[in-house]
Amino acid sequence: MPAHDAGLHNNRQDRPISSTQSPMLSARNVVKSFGGFVALDKCTLDIAARSITGIIGPNGAGKSTLFNVFAGVTAPDSGTMSLGGRNIAGLRPDQLAGLGLVRTFQISRELGELTVIENMLLASPTQSGDAVWRLLFNPGRVRTEQSAAIAKARALLEQVGLWQLANEPAKNLSGGQKKLLEISRALMLDPGIILLDEPTAGVSPLMTKMLGETITRLRDQGLTFAIIEHDMDVIAELCDPIYVLAEGRTLMSGTFREVASNRDVMHAYLGKVA
Repeated sequence: MPAHDAGLHNNRQDRPISSTQSPMLSARNVVKSFGGFVALDKCTLDIAARSITGIIGPNGAGKSTLFNVFAGVTAPDSGTMSLGGRNIAGLRPDQLAGLGLVRTFQISRELGELTVIENMLLASPTQSGDAVWRLLFNPGRVRTEQSAAIAKARALLEQVGLWQLANEPAKNLSGGQKKLLEISRALMLDPGIILLDEPTAGVSPLMTKMLGETITRLRDQGLTFAIIEHDMDVIAELCDPIYVLAEGRTLMSGTFREVASNRDVMHAYLGKVA
């Protein structure tokens, strides 16, 4: 298997099978309130397999809440959610990761005192060495898994240009490098879809370009992305389709040209940015 495909290899047979004929990830009439504030108000959208779907909207539109609901961080009050046709309501983040859904965060959550390679290895789903009895009675299995995890981590770091920093404390990385580490760490879980929350926030133009190229390459290899992003240049370059959220609802979806020319969108969002 080529090194650049190492992060996409998937041996799990219990995951929902997606197809280009049906959405990979869906929300139907999802409602989520916090006290008297309605963050999501019958929000409905579809994320097509092997797409880079953009989700935009003004602050308070419900974008991060939608990701939190999809990722199992918080439960919806009502509505349905499905991954590859499978109901995922009520599943925990670790259960969703086992089904191939992983998210990243606007503020990178690397473990700064650990090295880059250690951050990667912590995300490995095969950790038999965590059980003392396996370490004592089946050390061969533990060594084999560790060697495989290191090889996989190296392949993933090489494809984003971070392998030369493998032994560097993660806190020393630049903002863009930390975002690349987050994506690479997510790939250790063999995801089918990654939810990216503002991947280019606080990132230099050069690293923004590298992040965009990495996301596009991974999409071409079969991954699906949903991206929350405020940088309209990034949205225009990467995303199709684009969903616009306003006041917790899906205002519209379409291409960037369609979204940017819509009067309601201009009033709710783009006009404010301009």
